[in-house]
Amino acid sequence: MAFITYTPKASSALGERVSDPDNIIQIHAIHPAAMRHHHGLYRALMHEPGPLPRRLREILAMRVSALNRCRY
Repeated sequence: MAFITYTPKASSALGERVSDPDNIIQIHAIHPAAMRHHHGLYRALMHEPGPLPRRLREILAMRVSALNRCRY
């Protein structure tokens, strides 16, 4: 896994922040436009109505992360 420096939330302008404290968001904060797009995609896939129940989406995301040996 690559090492990417986190951008502290406090160093981002208020208009560039999103309401998600996850580390992946902090990584994307080095490019605020990309962070907002990533956060929007995540919210759409995991929180909005879809063909799979949210619980199953979370389980699948966790399993894929484990298979990829992702630490977050």
